[in-house]
Amino acid sequence: MKKRTSLKDIAEKLNLSKTTVSWVLNGQAEKKGISKNTQEIVLNCAKELHYQPNLIARSLNIGQTKTIGLILPSISDFFYSSIAREIENQANLHGYSLMIASSESDFNKEELVIQMFKSKGVDGIIIAPTKRSKVEIERLMLEKFPLVTFDRYFPELETSYIIIDNKESSYKLTKHLVSRGCKNIALITTNSYLTTMGERNEGYKQALLDSGIKFNPTLVGNVEYEDYETKIVKILDNIFEKVPDVDGFFFTTHILALEAFLYFNNRGIDFNRQFQLACIHGVSLFKILAPKINIARMPVADIGKNAIDILLGEIREKNEQSGEKGQYKVVLPCTLYLNN
Repeated sequence: MKKRTSLKDIAEKLNLSKTTVSWVLNGQAEKKGISKNTQEIVLNCAKELHYQPNLIARSLNIGQTKTIGLILPSISDFFYSSIAREIENQANLHGYSLMIASSESDFNKEELVIQMFKSKGVDGIIIAPTKRSKVEIERLMLEKFPLVTFDRYFPELETSYIIIDNKESSYKLTKHLVSRGCKNIALITTNSYLTTMGERNEGYKQALLDSGIKFNPTLVGNVEYEDYETKIVKILDNIFEKVPDVDGFFFTTHILALEAFLYFNNRGIDFNRQFQLACIHGVSLFKILAPKINIARMPVADIGKNAIDILLGEIREKNEQSGEKGQYKVVLPCTLYLNN
């Protein structure tokens, strides 16, 4: 078996110290005042000898693993998988690798994932938290562990977060349905205990109020995360029974919209003709299933870039031991696609 190339091999071939070679290969050459020429010679030699760094040793040496942990509620969800792709691309641009795990919106699993990431030595964590994450996040904050939340957040905690303009986007979508003649708009939402969903619900209610339409709680269906398929059937059955003249549907997530479309199809309801439709975010299937649905598309690329930029800033602050940990609050606008 061919011997693995070591720092010592490169140093001996170039007649340089092992420390100098280590500084160059660990990205510390500029900081240590090593010339560009020497850096180039070392890097070329490492490439020629097929040098592969010992990542464990390097992480101990520089105090970083150059790895970020990402925790999602669901890996199979189109929105979250798109976010993961953007975050990974941005992380790679900065020389970081990404570890991804799903909490399945289960606090106990989420807690285990956080502990696993920490045991692996990740430099920071990006997370779309569950409803009970607050205690674990507070613990990370006390440790001054680099952390960014996205899509969901706890306004009472001074942790950095990236969200969309939930209330404003919901307000505009609901107002648009009203402008199209709707008077009985059903709100199909989920996990109302989450701040972001609460904000979307508020936007819907405010739009009705400003339009002179009385809020009807019978038109609101809250579908819990577990067992979407069964629960949405009961909720929609109840709405059609209690408010048979319902004329519009506003879905706070694309998954709820897709489940509703399946319900409509199974009951032979021509929902594209019978109702005005609106949804926060959209998927390519909408072009086939509901081409006229009104959408507030979330800025996936901007969410991913902001998440990495903020987290890397927190990692730098920790490494520099500045003693100050800033809080970044980013609220991004959605892009509206409205049909007239």
